[in-house]
Amino acid sequence: MDQQTQSGRMTQRYLKKREAILHAAAQLFNQHGIKGATLSDVAGRVGLSTNSITYYYKKKEDLVVACLLGSIDVINDIISVAAESANAEDRVHQFIRLFFTRLGQIQGDEAPEMMTFREVQVLGSPHAEVIFAAYTGMFRRVRQLLIINAVTSDNRVSLNARSHLLLTLTLGAMTWLSRYDPEDYELVAASMSSILIGGLASDTSQWRYVALDDSLAQAPGSSDTTQDAFLRAATALINELGYRGASVDRISARLKVTKGSFYHHNPNKDDLISECFERTFSVTRRMQMIARAGEGSGWDKLCAVSRALVSYQFSGQGPLLRMSAWSELPDDIRDNKLKTINQLGLRFVGLLVEGMKDGSIRPLDQSVAAFQVSGMINASIVLDRWVPDIAAENAVELFVRPLFLGILSA
Repeated sequence: MDQQTQSGRMTQRYLKKREAILHAAAQLFNQHGIKGATLSDVAGRVGLSTNSITYYYKKKEDLVVACLLGSIDVINDIISVAAESANAEDRVHQFIRLFFTRLGQIQGDEAPEMMTFREVQVLGSPHAEVIFAAYTGMFRRVRQLLIINAVTSDNRVSLNARSHLLLTLTLGAMTWLSRYDPEDYELVAASMSSILIGGLASDTSQWRYVALDDSLAQAPGSSDTTQDAFLRAATALINELGYRGASVDRISARLKVTKGSFYHHNPNKDDLISECFERTFSVTRRMQMIARAGEGSGWDKLCAVSRALVSYQFSGQGPLLRMSAWSELPDDIRDNKLKTINQLGLRFVGLLVEGMKDGSIRPLDQSVAAFQVSGMINASIVLDRWVPDIAAENAVELFVRPLFLGILSA
């Protein structure tokens, strides 16, 4: 065997083993979070020692970056195919359909695992900068799918907000699509496309503010106690930097208090983080209950509670905690928080069904629609990264309205 042939075979073995490592790592990171999965776990799944893994990726962060970049490459390829469609409606439909097709291939072991983006906040420098740059490039490609007329200073802000909505909701399917049979993925993709393109309203419904909006705006929110200040600071830091990034030192520094003051009010960080979830659950639950008991159609109730929750993010009482943070929690409290998240999501199903009964919401798959409403509210937490001038005054019109009336609507 000549040296060139031997070298080629070694290269093929190296590439094949690297692909196996990336596949196993993406699965483990998705299942247990970046913090919960170790290089040793990855090594055990592919039949290597931990030292052998470091031959391919010296640190876990390097492996995380490689998994995320691999996902971005796959999505960019999907965007490129979708971009060949002649009009924006077809481009959006193709993007969602092709993405769901890929998830079906993964489910059937016909394609390697893709890593979700729910924990990108936990990456530190310089890894975070690498991923953010690649994600920004992907975001810009998705934005091209939505362009109908020339981009101007007048419509760029709206276009950025709707691009964030489309990309985030599509990627969010990675966390809920497995609840469906893979044979139904194409139907689910069609339902999601119909919802994003056509909105939720029936022919008789209008986007309007109602008395319920005032009731929700006046609902009791956060207090001005020191403990609530700790909760708001910790929530903001988790949204920005992830569970690990929200350290005791950072929380204390944001409030300009000492670590001693932190521990005077909080037994430990984990208890405070758990309270952050409960605070978000409480606000969401309270607003949902007010909407459900209020007057008006199902459409009016769903619109009002969605407007209220997104407005809350940008108010002095906000923000709410991003729901994807559950994956970073310690094992002993993770499942309980995820259970509550799912329960709150089901409340949106109830409002959707009410709207379809009274004719204010057009017939659609209410489960898929509820995922979109929940996903939109959660995505609004990081909306300021893509729309720098976003505020309570314009967030609702720029981000909530497109979901309810259609992502391509004027």
